[in-house]
Amino acid sequence: MKYLVVGLGNIGQEYENTRHNIGFMILDALAKASNVVFSDRRYGATVEMKWKNVLLVLLKPSTYMNLSGNAVRYWMQKENIPLENLLVLVDDLALPFGTLRLKPKGSDAGHNGLKHIQATLGTSQYNRLRFGLGNDFPQGHQIDYVLSDFTGEEQALLPNRIETAIEMVKSFCLAGVQNTMNLYNNK
Repeated sequence: MKYLVVGLGNIGQEYENTRHNIGFMILDALAKASNVVFSDRRYGATVEMKWKNVLLVLLKPSTYMNLSGNAVRYWMQKENIPLENLLVLVDDLALPFGTLRLKPKGSDAGHNGLKHIQATLGTSQYNRLRFGLGNDFPQGHQIDYVLSDFTGEEQALLPNRIETAIEMVKSFCLAGVQNTMNLYNNK
């Protein structure tokens, strides 16, 4: 079995530790824990890793958030990954900070990365793991919020939440979306 796990984010040092880059952060932590290193390739940085009996292709798109679908489509085709084996890691303003929700489909909820993936793939029927950022910002300032760094309090909680996200990625690949949802979505 082969899976494509896509962490959404923006390339460039100015975005490195921002809330919008939580998808990149999760994949960086997974790669580090697995002793594998990303390589710059077409449409993004990728690395392959084995977990038990599955092969994971990790992808951090270099297309910037708003064009993420181009990278997803390219790597799905290149690696011959079926839609049901795609998992997108994404930030979510509608969830309280650190809340993790796995879904087998859904709307883009106003997220430009998900919007482009949906438009490019022609469907919203793909798996996504949403990482809650909360919505502690004045009305009309969501862009400033997602492109800002985590607070000190949030940074203290991040390692635990990222570790749980990694467990969910592995569970998704081994046990499937429904079992993983049952195990983690209400924690």
